Amino acid sequence: MSRVLITGVRGKTGAPLAGLLAARDDVEVLGGSSDPSSVQLPGVRPTAFSWDDPAGWATAVDGVDAIYLVRPDREDAPSLVADLLRATTERTRVVLLSEQDADSFPPGTWAPEVERAVRDSGRSWTILRPSWFAQVFTDDRFLRGDVAEGRLPFPARGASLAWIDARDIAAVAELAVLDDRLAGTVHELSGPEALTLPETAAALTEALDRPVEHVEISVEEAVTGTEGFERWLFVTTFDRVRAGVYAVTDGVERVTGRPARSFREFLAEHRGDLAPS
Repeated sequence: MSRVLITGVRGKTGAPLAGLLAARDDVEVLGGSSDPSSVQLPGVRPTAFSWDDPAGWATAVDGVDAIYLVRPDREDAPSLVADLLRATTERTRVVLLSEQDADSFPPGTWAPEVERAVRDSGRSWTILRPSWFAQVFTDDRFLRGDVAEGRLPFPARGASLAWIDARDIAAVAELAVLDDRLAGTVHELSGPEALTLPETAAALTEALDRPVEHVEISVEEAVTGTEGFERWLFVTTFDRVRAGVYAVTDGVERVTGRPARSFREFLAEHRGDLAPS
């Protein structure tokens, strides 16, 4: 019996991964959350885990064979990840959710330093580097409200993104937390096609049978209301979009043996989730 801790178990990749692992008879799934009472996933044991409570980490990782580590998007993430892994045993397998083409960041900056903390931990590791999640369109915190109003505001400047269904990331993660053959490997993950933002809006229009128009905005407009590290992170991300970082890869198919879901497949399946709240 393998024991796997998922940090951020209610997140976009954590929840589908928990479902895949809980369906196995030989895996015990610990669902990490700062509010364990909110974890109500079948077959998942709610487990107290918060990046703000290092004192509770030893209990959370006690006896685990693997950790699915959702990178905390905060400035102190490199040190937090390093400290957490020091609380684990040397036999613990670590699967880090990073982001596509993290090598394109300048050396010594935030995202590569999080990955370095995992590589230097002395633990068996696998790094997943996905493109943008298609689930941003079904999430009220991101683009769902805009799409409901027929708008897709985005500072794209002609760039394309290979949107990926978070369930495909979870499918790769399932194998990574259970299979030593993926140890020491990095996987760039994306959907099967790259779409410009006007093409993305056209796909939304077709799926929803109502107009959705891409609205080109400035990065300054996109990051309005943010400050500090959060602002830096958004600006950096949009710069990377414009640099063409989020491109098509065959990572999902190479690991799972099946093609990644297309953006249009995702939209067809989630049409009801794209309606206004």
